[in-house]
Amino acid sequence: MKWYVAFIVVIFLLIGLLYVSTSATSNDIEPLGRLAFVKIANPDMYPEHVHANLLAQYAEERNSKCAIVLHYAGSSNYRNFMNGKVYIIEMAFMDTAGAQVDIDWNQVLDYGINGVPDNKWDYKVDGEIYDSFEDAWARVLEMAKAQGQEGPIPMVWHGTVREGSIFINPGCGFPLYYQVCSKEFGHFGGIMKAATGSIFPYFNNPYRAYEIEHASELQYYYTHNMLNYE
Repeated sequence: MKWYVAFIVVIFLLIGLLYVSTSATSNDIEPLGRLAFVKIANPDMYPEHVHANLLAQYAEERNSKCAIVLHYAGSSNYRNFMNGKVYIIEMAFMDTAGAQVDIDWNQVLDYGINGVPDNKWDYKVDGEIYDSFEDAWARVLEMAKAQGQEGPIPMVWHGTVREGSIFINPGCGFPLYYQVCSKEFGHFGGIMKAATGSIFPYFNNPYRAYEIEHASELQYYYTHNMLNYE
């Protein structure tokens, strides 16, 4: 009987921790979660394209003038752009170890326990490169303020996976999302925001069924330059 009581107590403690961490607020951002599973078009973070429209919709639903999308830096300059009435701010992290398609689970565990090292990445914001998170993030907030932003900015990580499982791999930009949330909400809060953000597209992305059902096909089309807008 004692083990049963202890089990109930642990469950209630976990629920309490989850409530406290997820109910924490920030004056700067409103973390939503993962934007997409795979690319439907390339580029998709471009005015009036599928996932750009979806992100703008999320912002408009929250009466926000801006939205933030986080990436793993590739060849793009990640320029900000207007999508309808919403100013979309792009921020990417640049790993000094280079591009990694496979998940390094030892690194995942290390970051989960210790957080992301401050000197691990460089950052790209609207085509500009920064060697510190603080400078890059200050620039993001400065640009949002210049657009007349009032209140928290809806924030997502891009989430697209170019090959492999879309369920195991959280996709483009996830580590940076975790870092931003950890800075804003504390270490445990960052973990919980990342966890709750992972289920966000299953309930909010109207293209989820199509992306999931056709994931392998869309990944093939993307890696073979068949989704490119001409």
